[in-house]
Amino acid sequence: MSKQPNKDKAKSATTNRTIALNKRARHEYHLEDRYEAGLALQGWEVKSIRAGRAHIGESYALIRNGELFLFGAQITPLIQASTHVIADDRRTRKLLLHRREIDRLVGRIEREGYTLIPTAMYWSKNKVKLELALAKGKQAHDKRDAAKERDWQREKQRVLRRHNKEG
Repeated sequence: MSKQPNKDKAKSATTNRTIALNKRARHEYHLEDRYEAGLALQGWEVKSIRAGRAHIGESYALIRNGELFLFGAQITPLIQASTHVIADDRRTRKLLLHRREIDRLVGRIEREGYTLIPTAMYWSKNKVKLELALAKGKQAHDKRDAAKERDWQREKQRVLRRHNKEG
């Protein structure tokens, strides 16, 4: 008897592991260092995340008393959520990072004026992880420059494609 590869394992490896993206972050901020943090979640939150009901568009992270917290992330509870648990969709959630990393972040945030912005929420080994970026806000002229550069790159690609088709 020959053993066939498990189709479920192959399928789960190729599925999209991203839960939520903060696409606006790249437009609003200069993103520098990135960190991967775990999230301390309640049971109903994990179920809601599995159902795709998480949004990190207006969220940010702060350090209080030497611990890292996520503010403004929305995890909408499911209708089937337990009635004995009061579900707050925008509650403050604790982020899990190594002490050394938190200490390094404290220094950069307090001395150099950086902000911690969540850029992505994803699954990693059946655990919810949050990608945090150390960021500085962009000025209006920086945003215009970025838009011009993006448009130029797009136009350059069009010209190259047109040239390759003709030749």
